[in-house]
Amino acid sequence: MCGIVGISAESNVAAEIYDSLLMLQHRGQDAAGMVVCDSEGKLNSRKSMGYVRDVFQQNHMNKLVGNYGIGHVRYPTAGGAGKEFAQPMYVNSPYGISLAHNGNLTNSKELARQLFHAEMRHLNTDSDSEVLLNIFAHELGKQREIYPSAEHIFKAITKTHRRCDGAYAVLALITGHGILGFRDNNAIRPLSIGIRKGQTRDEYIIASEDALFTSQGFEKLRDVEPGEAVFIDKKGIFFSQQCAEKPQKKPCIFEYVYFSRPDSKIDEISVYKARMRMGSKLAKSIKNIKPNHDIDVVIPIPDSSTTAALQLSVDLDVPYREGFVKNRYIGRTFIMPYQEERKKSVRRKLNILDLEFRGKNVLLVDDSIVRGTTSKKIIEMAKESGAKKVYFASAAPAIKYQNLYGIDMPATKELVASNRTHEEVAKEIGADWLIYQTLEDLIDTVQYGNPDIKEFETSIFTGDYITPLGENYLQDLEDSRQDDVKAQRENA
Repeated sequence: MCGIVGISAESNVAAEIYDSLLMLQHRGQDAAGMVVCDSEGKLNSRKSMGYVRDVFQQNHMNKLVGNYGIGHVRYPTAGGAGKEFAQPMYVNSPYGISLAHNGNLTNSKELARQLFHAEMRHLNTDSDSEVLLNIFAHELGKQREIYPSAEHIFKAITKTHRRCDGAYAVLALITGHGILGFRDNNAIRPLSIGIRKGQTRDEYIIASEDALFTSQGFEKLRDVEPGEAVFIDKKGIFFSQQCAEKPQKKPCIFEYVYFSRPDSKIDEISVYKARMRMGSKLAKSIKNIKPNHDIDVVIPIPDSSTTAALQLSVDLDVPYREGFVKNRYIGRTFIMPYQEERKKSVRRKLNILDLEFRGKNVLLVDDSIVRGTTSKKIIEMAKESGAKKVYFASAAPAIKYQNLYGIDMPATKELVASNRTHEEVAKEIGADWLIYQTLEDLIDTVQYGNPDIKEFETSIFTGDYITPLGENYLQDLEDSRQDDVKAQRENA
């Protein structure tokens, strides 16, 4: 999962891209980068490992001059770790194209072979983003236009869609021409457009989430549709076209559970309201399964679960308390690169308020359970603080399968629910009782916000993948995502 943003304006955009990346930091903490283009067609860029605030110092910002540009925060899912994987990535032909990508291609190895053997393009990394950049660059180069129009660019996108499988929300800067945004045929990863009035023309922003629009003075225009491409040329003229043959909107449902900010709307569905409905559905399930429950207090595991937990407590008529104090300077443990780092971070990240646990039957609420390691540690902390019983509620169903579309799930054997019943998971994490959201209820909570969306990407719960997969792709991914393999790669 990554965060991307592009801005086209009358004046320098670097400061606004920087502020936008800060607001997208939750989507990636491995690396950050930005490239802008000035009126003479010169690119100015900066990217490196680390948080946004660390990558961009004042001396860097002073050199980032340009009135249109794109930015990226990286969360590694394909490829390794290192500065060479930071985005935007760049290829000099044709025109000079910089690209920022959120998602994951499922046929990247096959495409990489094609690029080398048939199209004689050298790839410097094993990143699927570099593959996507070169596919688009090759297709745009085939248009044979010194001054490409929006029509030529959209033709290249159509060819790119035909070749690429998987999930991709993309922003590209075509040097001297403008910025481009496009989304895969299923719109798995989010991408929204904002607009504001400049002195002489409209100014535009395209980003992974619309929560950052208001702070930058933009008003949301709409979401990019599945398979659609939008292009804002260097004069600020806006173009859009449907470039896919069979587009169908099937957004990733885990965006609403965990990844997105609560103040965002993804495909016109409020993340905050969806999480409230998740809490209501959980409360209804608890009443049905345990009508005579003995829960004394509902406590969220901050932050993604707080909205669901609050609504659950209201519907259960049980007090809501904040029993954990979160250290805001520790990154999101879910997206840390491997298990040992996550284990160390749980107790550094959360301090416990003993008085909310002592002598009580506590219901802990989290957005999901992945490996179970974090849940187990937190339950241990609750019992050490004097809780009589610790119950556990997950706002998402049991995660049993790999994610192929931009979320770095562990290997299947490392998912705590992959081969266990709910009762066995409860025992494994030390809970006195465990309840999961049902998939039917989760879909209902999200779909309620936009009934026009008929289907969601839910493969981590079902194992049903909505795009074609490359040869041996699942097994290769399974092997690469084992924690010991990740650790070896990091050390190397």
